[in-house]
Amino acid sequence: MPVHAAMTTAPGQAPAEALAAALEELEPAPYAVGVTEIEDGSGLWEIGAHFEDLPDGVALDLLAAAHGARPFAVSEVPDIDWVAHVRRELSPVVAGRFFVHGSHDADKVPEGAEPLLIEAAMAFGTGHHGTTLGCLRALERMVARGETRRRVADIGAGTAVLAMAAARVWPGEVLASDIDPVAVEVAQANAAANGLAGRILCLEAAGFDHPDIAARAPFDLVFANILKGPLIALAPDMAARVAPGGVVILSGILVEQGADVAAVYARSGFNLQEREDIGDWTTLVMTRL
Repeated sequence: MPVHAAMTTAPGQAPAEALAAALEELEPAPYAVGVTEIEDGSGLWEIGAHFEDLPDGVALDLLAAAHGARPFAVSEVPDIDWVAHVRRELSPVVAGRFFVHGSHDADKVPEGAEPLLIEAAMAFGTGHHGTTLGCLRALERMVARGETRRRVADIGAGTAVLAMAAARVWPGEVLASDIDPVAVEVAQANAAANGLAGRILCLEAAGFDHPDIAARAPFDLVFANILKGPLIALAPDMAARVAPGGVVILSGILVEQGADVAAVYARSGFNLQEREDIGDWTTLVMTRL
């Protein structure tokens, strides 16, 4: 049975969240509501809701107008088994020695590769997105140069694919944290599925705000594949938690945002070593002075 999606945008986080709360009070209520910042510098936030039945268009438009949002666009979503669809269409990702794959491609791991099993349905971070791929490539270059990093953290870990990649090539415990408790559960499941349960510590935390993170600082390497805004906000904490000579690999950054993020980190004591653009996204590799 098809469902219906209603989407709009609002000028700012506060009106977007207020509109999302109002949507949840509709009768019949949507079964899912989401709010996401549009990272293009416009200041707009996207609000989406999914309904089992066709929603009342007039009621939606009244809510949108009351919160300064654009009129809702309502569309029918086909009844598709998206998990099965993604598994069929999503091919393995190769980033140097790293081979990121789903269970359906477990028999395709090349000899000598470092396999990373990630189910595409689970969370952000399958390796296909330019941000995750850029981070994996940056890690591959470090390993190819013979570098070793013993204290590693993956902040905003999602599936923990970056934490697992580091654990594959270097000894010691790797920390993987995320603000989303579901992502933390996914990270734990992925670590176990890859035989790394005892090597990766998965924590629910906003940035570095956790006593177990503080106890393990300073770090030799920190991955932060998030978004421009949170990355900029984290710069002072990065400076405090990364050891001199330590490296940060930053992504979740649009190409046009790269210079701004690099400038903020430069003012916090980091020097830009590498930058790689993949499609619309850029990855920055910076060293703590």
